[in-house]
Amino acid sequence: MKKIFLFLLILPSFLLAQKTTILKGTVKNSQKEGIEEVSIKFGNTGTSTDIDGNYSIRIPLDQEITIVFSHVSYKTFTEKITATNRTVIRFSPTLLLKTEKLEEVIVKDSRKEAAGLISIDVKKAQNIVGPNAGVENVLMTLPGVNNNNGLSTQYNVRGGNFDENLVYVNGIEVYRPFLIRSGQQEGLSFINTNMVRNIDFSAGGFQAKYGDKLSSVLDITYRKPTETATSVDASLLGASVTFEGNFLNDKLSTITGIRYRDNSLFVNSKQIETNFRPRFTDVQTYLSYEFSEKFELNFLGNFSLNNYNYQPISRRTRFGTVANPLELVVFYTGEEQNNYLTLFGALSADYKVNKNFTLTGTTSRYNTQEEEHFDIAAQYNLGEVDANIGSENFGEVEFSQGIGSQLNHARNDLDALITNVQIRGTIQQEDIQWNFGVKYQKEDIKDRIREWEVIDSLGFAIRPPFSPSNNQPYEPFEGELTPFQSIRKDNNVAINRVSGFVQFNKRSVWNDHDIWYNVGVRAHNWSVTGNGIASKSQTIVSPRGQFAIKPNWGKDMLFRVSGGFYSQPPSYRELRDFDGNVNVDVKAQKSIHFVSGMDYSFIMWERPFKLTTEVYYKDLSDVNSYTIDNVRIRYRADNVTEAYAYGLDLRLNGEFVPGSESWVSIGYLKTEENINDRGYIARPSDQRIKFGILFQDYVPNLPDLKAYLNLVYNSGVPGGAPAYSDPYNFQNRLRDYRRADLGVSYIFADANKQFSSGWLSQFKELSAGLELFNMFDIQNAITNTWVRDVYSKTQFGIPNFMTGRVLNFKVAMKF
Repeated sequence: MKKIFLFLLILPSFLLAQKTTILKGTVKNSQKEGIEEVSIKFGNTGTSTDIDGNYSIRIPLDQEITIVFSHVSYKTFTEKITATNRTVIRFSPTLLLKTEKLEEVIVKDSRKEAAGLISIDVKKAQNIVGPNAGVENVLMTLPGVNNNNGLSTQYNVRGGNFDENLVYVNGIEVYRPFLIRSGQQEGLSFINTNMVRNIDFSAGGFQAKYGDKLSSVLDITYRKPTETATSVDASLLGASVTFEGNFLNDKLSTITGIRYRDNSLFVNSKQIETNFRPRFTDVQTYLSYEFSEKFELNFLGNFSLNNYNYQPISRRTRFGTVANPLELVVFYTGEEQNNYLTLFGALSADYKVNKNFTLTGTTSRYNTQEEEHFDIAAQYNLGEVDANIGSENFGEVEFSQGIGSQLNHARNDLDALITNVQIRGTIQQEDIQWNFGVKYQKEDIKDRIREWEVIDSLGFAIRPPFSPSNNQPYEPFEGELTPFQSIRKDNNVAINRVSGFVQFNKRSVWNDHDIWYNVGVRAHNWSVTGNGIASKSQTIVSPRGQFAIKPNWGKDMLFRVSGGFYSQPPSYRELRDFDGNVNVDVKAQKSIHFVSGMDYSFIMWERPFKLTTEVYYKDLSDVNSYTIDNVRIRYRADNVTEAYAYGLDLRLNGEFVPGSESWVSIGYLKTEENINDRGYIARPSDQRIKFGILFQDYVPNLPDLKAYLNLVYNSGVPGGAPAYSDPYNFQNRLRDYRRADLGVSYIFADANKQFSSGWLSQFKELSAGLELFNMFDIQNAITNTWVRDVYSKTQFGIPNFMTGRVLNFKVAMKF
């Protein structure tokens, strides 16, 4: 009886399925971009497109229907369709913009602004000029985001360091290598800009659905192709190829990118003469297979190989003041051979339980194999330069202040495997949304450290800083010769983590004012086993919340506040101290965020503009203080520091030139730390003033000739301290970071400029241009090399300058 009853229940839907088929496709505009929220209707049946412009609707068999596509900003489009069999029908219309002038009708979605997210146009990331053009380069033009290394994609946000930034691609967290200490070694960013659809960024006060880091969130979404195409970019720095398409009746979509980069062009502009060819290769793919309207399977894979073979020959650096100029001359022997191999794979499944409930399951594995091998000997001469203009020896070294040598050796090998499994869910009920998730992660790290440095100054081997005192050269030292610094460790560390979150979101109206708010909480439990020692299980809880209101005023303004408790459980880098020892009991660093902001949208010069203002304060405790050498961070691993950061960020963006969005950013930051109650000093990321411009322009009578300017000014950061030294004794700052990059390109073909005959008819897009990096040839210092003088016991900080002016040619095409 039960079987008969069940059969009767499913019979109507079975008969209905036999008499209908699926009509699906992508609604696009004239630029081939998907249009969101397009209404699709026939009779009393209807649906709408998603964020990518995709739709799917059931239509009857053997019956002519008139289907209507409508949108408030586009002309209505109708089509008569008759389905004769149950095969899926693919139909992708193109809607044209309405050309009639409306009376100040503006339709906006303020959800991301209310959540404190900055949405960045993907075209900005593709067109921006810079040594590492891409998503991160755009971020560095925003207020609160700093970097003083033109060859690095790493960035500091509001006083944090590189390890405090979350990066997601399609909801999957990605990681950065462990051993890399130089922007020259760093290579390509994980994010392939040519595969990106959406870029969202939060500089603080972010939601509970994001992970456990202290500073920022970069949320990247890769796109699903709507056409079959191949894109090729080539320049003097390398090349990339991106293929995208749909197969198997549009059920399978794939986008794959291959990138190759050679930084020799930049290295040849530095003050160090080298035999050096850093090469980086990256292959990345995103596959998506739609089994049904409810179930979809996705795969994200990445292979990256960085080869860094370095043979320094000589270096000549002048520094100091006009009255007291100094010169360092170094001659090198030896070489450095580093290899970084990274493998990443993630499989995710999206299941729509019903129209209000979606589940996503993801499993991923990340493996990095890193080798850092070098033997480099250096003989140096530190001398005073004759600054007397009337002297016959003007500009020449007249007195050697320090002569010596040093030998650096390393055989460092690291193998890390990070595996995780997570489930996330979303429940939508009209203006209420629930987000929840749980994640398990295991990290296995094998780290072999063999690193030492021997220093000789004026013929006397400099002793380790904590060795018994000696009075060389006045008294002979008869003790054993030992390296100035030496690390010899073998670390096997395993970390098990379980984390989860729940978040409530609501949108409503209060006295004709739109309001948004969300509250959520995260929990994270972890335990560490290292070198036969196990830590106690530790747990942190992080409540967070956001509130935004858009008043029903004549002026378009939005106000928001956000904050909460943020914690960062230690990664392996944070567990390892200066000497390579692992402290399994390191606690999570904690921070209380408070962020208040305002968006003001207005019309100026008959064009749209928006002013964004944010003030923030962060109170940090259980801080694991660190030193930084370029992009290598070394932690104390002791949690004995407290710190704070506060500042103001301003950004004005809009059409300074009609049809082209640009922006100006201004930021002020102050961050200090108190190590073991010794008093507050500047943190390594204390970059007080930030000024950035991202500007686009074109020739009015020749609009296909475009120019792009990327201008950044950052005040100097603390210059660091020699190894083993007390940072309280070294608080001098590096010089200010100033950089201007200019690009000029001509568009031969694009979506608005197509040809039906001739050689240009073969291209969907084609452009070529020139890029001038560091066009004012400014010497920016990234860090200091410390030279020691045995007589005066003085340690001189000699700045390491970054790249000079470099000219690059590039071409981009799509067919």
